[in-house]
Amino acid sequence: MNISFDLDSTLIPNGKEFEVENIGRIAKLFGIEQIRKGTRELITDLQKEGHEIHIYTTSFRTKNKIRFTLFYYGIKVNRIINQTENQRTLRSLKITSSKYPAAFNFDIHIDDSKGVGMEAEKHNFRAIIVDPSEKNWIEIIKSEIINPG
Repeated sequence: MNISFDLDSTLIPNGKEFEVENIGRIAKLFGIEQIRKGTRELITDLQKEGHEIHIYTTSFRTKNKIRFTLFYYGIKVNRIINQTENQRTLRSLKITSSKYPAAFNFDIHIDDSKGVGMEAEKHNFRAIIVDPSEKNWIEIIKSEIINPG
């Protein structure tokens, strides 16, 4: 299965909404961002189960910056879609939505935004919406992937 993850408030904090992995000063100097505690283990587990993992964000971060941050934590993903590519693709398909994972062949998208959840219903794509403050976020995601609905 192709699984995409949002970044902001899902894997990368916008504030103090969840616990993050520790990061060194040098990494901070190089622009490495902190990620949600447990992210590496979750992604590794999903990849071991045969899933392909992607990043799908409406952030304008460059793909290289995102890849560099993930690499720091030992995370490799198959594909990164940032807002630049997202806007271009959705415009060409005449889709009015902030995200539309089906345009990139993603089977399920994980996000924090209730708005993305509403778009999933409207445009008929699968999304798992996880509140940033949710402590059992990993279990919720794994459970929804195994037993949708």
